[in-house]
Amino acid sequence: MPQEPKKSRQTTKDPVETSVPAPLPLKLSLEDNLQEFSRRIGSSSDIVIRHYKSEAKPPLTLAFIYIDGLVNADTVNQAVLQSLMENSTLNGDSITTEAAFNLIKEHILPVGGVKEARTLEVLLPLLFDGYTLILFEGLQVALAADTSGWEKRSINEPTSQGVIRGPKEGFTESLRTGTAMLRRRLKTADLRIEEYTIGQRTGTGIALVYLKGLASEQVLTEIRRRLNAINTDAILESNYIEEFIQDGGLTPFPTIQNTERPDAMAGGILEGQVGIVIDGTPFALLAPSTFFNFFQSSEDYYQRYDISSFLRLIRYGAFFVSMLLPALYIAVTTFHQEMLPTTLLISLAAQREGVPLPAFAEALLMELTFDVLREAGVRMPRTIGPAISIVGALVLGQAAVQAGLVSAAMVIVVSFTAISNFVIPSLAIANSIRLIRFVMMFIAASLGLFGIMSFLMVLLIHMAGLRSFGVPYLSPVAPMIPRYLKDIFIRVPLWGMNMRPKTNLGKETRRQSPHQKPQPAEDAAKPSPAQPKPQGEGPA
Repeated sequence: MPQEPKKSRQTTKDPVETSVPAPLPLKLSLEDNLQEFSRRIGSSSDIVIRHYKSEAKPPLTLAFIYIDGLVNADTVNQAVLQSLMENSTLNGDSITTEAAFNLIKEHILPVGGVKEARTLEVLLPLLFDGYTLILFEGLQVALAADTSGWEKRSINEPTSQGVIRGPKEGFTESLRTGTAMLRRRLKTADLRIEEYTIGQRTGTGIALVYLKGLASEQVLTEIRRRLNAINTDAILESNYIEEFIQDGGLTPFPTIQNTERPDAMAGGILEGQVGIVIDGTPFALLAPSTFFNFFQSSEDYYQRYDISSFLRLIRYGAFFVSMLLPALYIAVTTFHQEMLPTTLLISLAAQREGVPLPAFAEALLMELTFDVLREAGVRMPRTIGPAISIVGALVLGQAAVQAGLVSAAMVIVVSFTAISNFVIPSLAIANSIRLIRFVMMFIAASLGLFGIMSFLMVLLIHMAGLRSFGVPYLSPVAPMIPRYLKDIFIRVPLWGMNMRPKTNLGKETRRQSPHQKPQPAEDAAKPSPAQPKPQGEGPA
């Protein structure tokens, strides 16, 4: 089906300072147009300008302009240059420039996309998109043939989101490859793709992907408004878009999901979310997103529901462990020793007898050390990064205990906290917990368990007030909608999720036919309560 028309951002106020002049129409003189092109884009070595003059009388004079590296050389040579130069009609004596223009546009160029333009401001973005421009002597209009074919990375397994069972392919940096992967999964006429161009210097392509009838029109209108309001000179990665359009910019919690997996985005779109694919990055965005979306994984639906429910409960447990365990250890050992069993209290006191640092400083030192090791493992070359992080953690932890700088219990607490942080499937929410953990540690060292509980209440109130494009961040828990809890803390069997969950801006729609629970063969012939037995039919 044809795509939605491409939309361009309109700057209404406070434009970014650029060197782009006012729109300039083409001139009748081909040489003047080429000089203006050279003035605009300079004499770069990758810009190719090819002249052609036919054998007709008067001769037809053309110029071809393309950027080497952004075009497919075979397409340029065979579909454009060879097709025009070997065409007998263009070399005849009776053809005019206007007739040649129409003939080339309608019949000669064997390429999928041919556009017509009358200003340099329209032609230059097409040139940077891999088009070959065809300029005519004596005409104030030019043609742009789609010959794009730059080098791009092949489709590989996602690097940031591991896959055990499921599709092992991830988005690439190509916008069109990303939309094609979604088209391949959502083979429906309701799939809509709207394109935007954002960034006055980068001209980055943005694709808005949604299913008509499932996505909320209010959410779509708000996303379009925020995208059109972006006025910047560069968009290099999806986080640029995320920070410009997300709700609650002063919150540590992410309100927009990012994913590298096409199947995860397709699943979100089928739930009524809106996908945003950005050219130049393999990470796409999903909005609106609630807090519970960040604990769901595509693999939850690729394996049995009981296993998926168990693993999801482990993720929620790891969330609280990663956020609270160091703070609880500090609070209990500093203020509330009476809460510990006597044997454990004596063991901890014996371990801390020679430690010169208080519990808070001890935990802070270990947490910062593990964060440094984590960053070192990420930044180092792949061949030695894991070895450095693992060996560094073992050597430093053991050496710190033997030197009496930290206790063995603190090493266990910090290590288990770090491991729990990796259990959470979304890196965005995991990084948020890393920041909150330090605040919790400071409050625990100052106010003990009372401070921890008070901060948790403040955090919960803050989350209840967050919105993601108008959708409550804690829905469907706050506000509570019991029938939509089938896929929040646990996952019920697929045959039990007949209705698609509704947000306060969307609408409830049916996902599948009811009464699909498998039954034994001897019971299959018995009519269900919702399906009465047809009249005249005898007993099974």
